[in-house]
Parts: sequence; C-alpha cells; structure tokens
Amino acid sequence: MSAPSLTSFSEYPIVQAPMAGGASNPRLATAVAAAGGLGFLAAGYKTPEAMYQEIRQLRDQSTHPFGVNLFMPQPQATDPSAVAVYAEQLAGEEAWYATPLGDPDASADDAYDAKVAILLEDPVPMVSFTFGCPTQAVLESFRKAGTYTVVTATSVPEALAAQWAGADAVCVQGVEAGGHQGTHRDDPQLDHSGTGLLALLPQVREAVDVPLIATGGLMRGAQIAAVLAAGADAAQLGTAFLVCPESGADPLHKRALTDPVFSRTELTRAFTGRPARSLVNRFVREHGPYAPPGYPQIHHLTSPLRKAAAAGGDPQGMALWAGQGHRLAREESAGRLMELLVEELQAAQEVVA
Repeated sequence: MSAPSLTSFSEYPIVQAPMAGGASNPRLATAVAAAGGLGFLAAGYKTPEAMYQEIRQLRDQSTHPFGVNLFMPQPQATDPSAVAVYAEQLAGEEAWYATPLGDPDASADDAYDAKVAILLEDPVPMVSFTFGCPTQAVLESFRKAGTYTVVTATSVPEALAAQWAGADAVCVQGVEAGGHQGTHRDDPQLDHSGTGLLALLPQVREAVDVPLIATGGLMRGAQIAAVLAAGADAAQLGTAFLVCPESGADPLHKRALTDPVFSRTELTRAFTGRPARSLVNRFVREHGPYAPPGYPQIHHLTSPLRKAAAAGGDPQGMALWAGQGHRLAREESAGRLMELLVEELQAAQEVVA
C-alpha cells in the first residue's frame, strides 16, 4: 500500500510541533487542524494510558487528521558517577525548593514498546519519532496499519538512515529549534556544532527522496515560504504556538517568551542531560556548564525541582524551552495565528511569483 502525500493531511503546509511536557494537547491540535494545519500530540513523558486518552479526546473533538510523536528508547550509556556528582551540585536546589531530587533510574525507554503497540492496534493518521530511528520492521508495521511515519533528523546521515529504514518523511530540525535537539545519538563532542535550518535543509533535500518537514526557529509566514522554496514540503512550528491560549504550557513559560528579562536562548544539558534550547535563566547559568550527558537520567533527577519552581511561581528554575525566534511570539488564539501565518505565507509567495 503506497503512502498518502504529506500535503494531503492538511489544507496548508503548516504543522504544529509535538511539544512534550503538556504544551501540545488535544485542544491545541484541534484548533490548528480546524484552521487548516496539521495538529500533533506529544506522547513523550506520558504513560501509554495517558497517550491513549489524549488520542480519544482529540478524536471526540475533531475529524481532521493528526499526528502523535514518540520518543525513541535511549541506550544505557550514562556514567552513574557523573550523574551522582551532578546530584550533589543540585543539593542547593533541593533545599531552596524544599523538594527531593527525582530517581535518575526511573525509566529509559519512555514505554516505547507499549505505545507502539497501542498505535498499531488503534492506528492514527501519522506518527513521528524523535531521538533516533525505528527499525525497518516497526516502520513497515505502521505502513501496513495505514499510518504515515516521520523521523526527525538533524544531519544528512540521520536523514539517510531514516529513508533507508523506510520512513515516509523526514522532519529536518535546525539548531535554532526550541526544546531538545532530536539527534539520533547524543555525542557530547558535537555540542554546539549543530547546523542552521536553511543551511541543513538543501543538503538533506539533495540527499534523500522522501518529503521533508522543516523545523527550527520558524515564526512567520515568510519564513515558511523560505523553507518551502528551499526544498521542504511543509513547515513545523513549536514556539509560535506555545503562547496560544490553547497551549498547555505553564503561564509562566508563556510570559517568559516575550519578557525582556529573558533576552536569549542557549542549548543546555542542565535540565535533562541532553542538548535542549531554553531561555537562559538562573538554573541554566548556574548548572548548564556542569551538567553531564545523561538523558533521561538527568531529566528524572531535575523533574521535581522544575515542578516545584513552577508551583512556586519561579521561572528562574523552570525549563523554558524556546526557539531562537521566541521574541516574535504572538499572543493569539491558535486559529487566528494560523490565519496570520497563511496570509503571510501567501503574500510572500505572491512576491516571489
């Protein structure tokens, strides 16, 4: 059975990024889809049951196609002693927020197999993968189930690996993107060596034949037009939708995106042990230089601290994920933001034509 066209999933080539941690919820995906975009749910950090319940909620609210994003299991290569040393460095945070650190060994696979089983038993239109590439067998199983598959790539070799494994499309992520870099392998020697989207996208376009979704720092319709012209079939936006009222992001996080106090972003391992782009706050400044590689162990370790900071109204202790274009965020409803993006996209394409 041949896969459908990527552009057949939505009226416009605009994808709402799957942002783990609660931002991407059924309400946001429904609003984006109703306005002609492709909505996504994020299964990362959720139990299989919670993922399934969100899918049910979305289906109750919308008949439009949608996607679900999964985190790939991570190899057990973390140095326990490095994690233990970092835990000691966080002792002051424990005292400040009056909450103990989390268990670094809670889970390394994010219940991947159980989530895959649910999605194969009750298929959704699209499934994307981050932090690695599924096996050929898994991708073929989704194809047989009628599910379109997308694999995130941050380099040409990763895109080639996704195509070889049988992915229907590749999501090309530039270093400008907010949140985690979706690298297939976490190599500390490659820290700060990521490639910008407009430099990476044409290279991937020339290397693979599958459709491409471009993501990383995109906030305006003219930028969407630019990546389409550079070889993408669609554009994926995360930070742009983060401030929408439908987003499930913490209100402190939403406000921080346009707060002049937070003037820049940085790739940091401080919160999760994996490079992720965040607004620079106190936690990043104090702990980023010392955070070791260790995902998801560091994520589990700091999770209670981040929750306590949010509960206490302290954005200086939260993971404020944000792309480099965060200051262009517009506090509009998801539907209105879609209208603006489409208007800007069409205006930019008319100028070129």
